[in-house]
Amino acid sequence: MTTVATSAGPSNSSTPVVAHGDWTQKLVQLAKTAELKKHALTLQLHTANILSAHAQVDEKNRAIQDVREQKNKLDSERARLLKCLSEVNEDRDKADMLADKLDREVSELQSRIKGLSEGEYAAAKLDVDRLRKELGQQPLPPLQEMIEEKSAEYLKKLRTELESNAQAQKRGADEAADGQPGSKRPRGRPKGSKNSKKVKGDSTQPPDAA
Repeated sequence: MTTVATSAGPSNSSTPVVAHGDWTQKLVQLAKTAELKKHALTLQLHTANILSAHAQVDEKNRAIQDVREQKNKLDSERARLLKCLSEVNEDRDKADMLADKLDREVSELQSRIKGLSEGEYAAAKLDVDRLRKELGQQPLPPLQEMIEEKSAEYLKKLRTELESNAQAQKRGADEAADGQPGSKRPRGRPKGSKNSKKVKGDSTQPPDAA
């Protein structure tokens, strides 16, 4: 502590003015406090930005996980569809091979039919028709007519079988929908049983006096 004397003019008081020596330290402390608040605000701002960025990173990671799970599902579905497509292609190739085989068999049968029709069958039919004519009988019908007749009989039989199968399937579907065969009546009180009991009860009452 120091004592400072003043000579600025006459004064009624002779008490000296005393000045504290730590006022500079307080100024420095105030300046540092203000700077600390400034840096603390800056630090809080950066902290908030970092926390927000971390939250976004967590959200993006969850989205990435969801996308990866969806991709795994799509890969599984893709593998299943590719397997189905491979099986379909194999079946298609088998169908093509079978169709080619059947075409060759049909061609061979048609060639055989043509050979027989124009060869041995034609010669045999001429002999038969000649002999039937000599015996006063009608000649045999043409081969094409017999083929068409057989084809018509086959188609009629096939149509009848298809209709029978369709009716059987319809009856089965109706019975399955009802839950019981159509020929059986549901169990329960017989029709008219309630009224018959009532009539029976009334018949036991004595007649009204005339």
